[in-house]
Amino acid sequence: MTSSPDIAGILENTKELDRLRKEQEEVLVEINKMHKKLQATPEIVEKPGDTSLSKLKNLYIQAKELSESEVTVSNILLSQLDSLLPSGPTGQQRRKIVAEGNDQKRKRMKVDSDVTRVSPSMRHQIEAYASLKGEQVAARVTAEDADKDEWFVVKVIHFDRETKEVEVLDEEPGDDEEGGGQRTYKLSMSCILPFPKRNDPSNTQEFPPGKHVLAVYPGTTALYKATVISTPRKRKSDEYLLEFDDDEEDGALPQRTVPFHKVVALPEGHRQ
Repeated sequence: MTSSPDIAGILENTKELDRLRKEQEEVLVEINKMHKKLQATPEIVEKPGDTSLSKLKNLYIQAKELSESEVTVSNILLSQLDSLLPSGPTGQQRRKIVAEGNDQKRKRMKVDSDVTRVSPSMRHQIEAYASLKGEQVAARVTAEDADKDEWFVVKVIHFDRETKEVEVLDEEPGDDEEGGGQRTYKLSMSCILPFPKRNDPSNTQEFPPGKHVLAVYPGTTALYKATVISTPRKRKSDEYLLEFDDDEEDGALPQRTVPFHKVVALPEGHRQ
């Protein structure tokens, strides 16, 4: 027989789950507002004192924390429900009766549980990564504890919605790679950075002069940290003028042009 404290705990966590979902929706509304603002007036980030990008970053951090809290509460709820579910033949009979008598309700509950298990922000992220199949992306192929991060241009060949792993193909591995042939990796979503759309420069975030970015070094498929010297808009072209770190020639850093669709935001904590 179910004890009332167990039910009270489940109801309490259900309320908490509901609160987290509502809060996530509010944060997503704010994120969408910021996206529209930056798309309409991308030059605003170049104005001294503008905090648009830091606000957007804080909103994403908040969304990530809420999403993680939702997963935690969902797991607690699942454990609580598992501990209350009857086992053995008698329990199976009871579940069968409930299933036959409340088929529609069962379907509704399944949909609800699927929704609560994956937050709105995570659903949006999963769809975005699933749509990358066949696209070239930037991928970090080194382990978390490596001395430095290595990023390469790779092609997405599969996205697993269950494990949230992205399978990618390194079409042009370096000469020092074992075997020398094409190589595949299975990477977490955090190791993948989509490139801007080549045919949609107007909806691409433009990084202002002085901004640190990750960019494909000319003539290679490797990405390195660089500093923006001039933007495509100012150059009236589709290329950035960049200075790559550790790219010294005759005591100076040469300035190199890189297409806008081969430049992405520098990941936090990047090691080079």
